[in-house]
This record gives sequence, C-alpha cells and structure tokens, in this order.
Amino acid sequence: MKKLLLISLLFSHLLFAQKELTHEVYFETDKFDILSTEHNRLLMFLSEIESMDIAKISIYGFTDDRGTDSYNMKLSQERADAIKTIFSNNEFDESVITNVDGKGEILLKLVKEDDLHKIRGLNRKVEIIVSSFDPPREKDSPELVEAKMREAKEILKGELKAGDKFRLNNILFKTGYSKLLPESKETLKEIAEVLVERKDIYFTIQGHVCCTKMSRDAIDRKTKKRNLSVARAKFIYDYLAKKGVSKRRMKYVGMRRKFPLGGEPKFDRRVEILVTYVGESNPRRP
Repeated sequence: MKKLLLISLLFSHLLFAQKELTHEVYFETDKFDILSTEHNRLLMFLSEIESMDIAKISIYGFTDDRGTDSYNMKLSQERADAIKTIFSNNEFDESVITNVDGKGEILLKLVKEDDLHKIRGLNRKVEIIVSSFDPPREKDSPELVEAKMREAKEILKGELKAGDKFRLNNILFKTGYSKLLPESKETLKEIAEVLVERKDIYFTIQGHVCCTKMSRDAIDRKTKKRNLSVARAKFIYDYLAKKGVSKRRMKYVGMRRKFPLGGEPKFDRRVEILVTYVGESNPRRP
C-alpha cells in the first residue's frame, strides 16, 4: 500500500512539474528606463517564452550598493514595474505575473567579479523567472476546433441583419503580432469561402488585444507601433480581399482592449465581425 502511494505521489509530481527560464535586464545608474539594447534582448526573450504554457512569472528588481536603503527599495521597485509594463504592452497575461517586487541592493559578494565598476553594473538589474507547465497542458481537441469552425460558417450562411456581431472562433493570433496561429489558418480559409459567396453582406472587422492596461492598444512587435488591434483587423481584411471578397463590402477597425472576454487571454487576441448591411448583391450603400 505504501509503495503504491509513493508511486502515485511521484507520478503527480512528474505530471505537474515546472520548467524555469530566467532572464536579466540591466540598467544605468539611478535609472529605471530600459536601454534600447536591453529592450531588444527582452523582446527576444519574450519570443522565446510566448509558446510556453506559463504557470507563473516572477519579476525582481535590484540596485547596486550605493544609495540609502529607502532610495534603493524605491528604485528597484520602479525597475520591476518598468519590466511588468513591457510584458503588458506585449500581451502577456498579468494574472500569471505573481511577483513584481523591488528587493533593493544586492550584496557585492554575490557576484563573481573583481572590478567594482562591473560588479555594480551587474547588480543594477531586474531578474525575470518564468515557470512553465512541463509538459504543457492539453489544448483544444481537433473535434472542438472543427466544431468552432462549423459554428462561424453556419452563422454566416444563416439569416443576418445589420447590427449582428459574432466572434470568429479559432481565429487566434500569435502573442504581440498580427500573425495567425497555425491552427487558425484553415478556419480563416473556410470563412473566406463563405464570404465570397455571401455578396449581400457588408461588415466591419474589429480587432482586439489582450492584457494591456486602461483599454490601451498593444504594441505590434513587428512594426513597434501601438496599433496591434488595428493590425489584426487589417490582416483579416487583406486576407479576405486576396481571396476575392470585395473591399467595398468591408471595413476594419481596432478596438484596443475595450472589450475583454474575461477568460483565457488568448481568446482576447481575436477578431469579430459586425454586420453593417444586408441586402442585394449590388445595392446602393445606405
């Protein structure tokens, strides 16, 4: 019995094991602004972890040994907060960021270096620890993906009126980009085929982002502009136009983060269709 219990506990530990990745961002003396080189390094790290099934993220700020304790605590917290803002701007779920703490100064002896100037430079940092589920948790089954695809197609083929709005289920985007996830490409192809046939529908494509603060738009990592929700809507617009949907029937707009769904962040990285007119194939626009 004891042996069976031990095996069960061991299996549970392996099932819920977590893998950790760390990254450090370095700062200038008395600064919490992020240097461009450090910002680029951080974006590369974000690209590395965005495909992970993240369990939690811890962000710890530090200073060198100069300055009073109260000053160093404040500065280290500002550095940690600055890094958290980068995560938010790039659509990382804030609910998994469990710690954003300023730790003050690091003891000099903790760094293996003889040059005092270098030691202080290495201590002016933020340490990021990312823990992920290993192996990742289960994703939607192929059957569920297929059901979502059928749902959108059936809505488009059915009776519609101006003002109707629906989400394109399974049209999901890569974190921080207007690029679709691979599993969404087939769904978009199916949607395009229906919209080519339904020449009586005029509509607006609404793009959304997740995780940003105060209804702000997120930053498009490809262009470095804060217009990611617009970029996502335009991606769908351009794709549909390429597949044969008349541009006269379509508009696109970015909704920023005004309408979060309240579930998993990946579902907020989405597009929705707002029907603006339904009538004859070649009507006079109202």
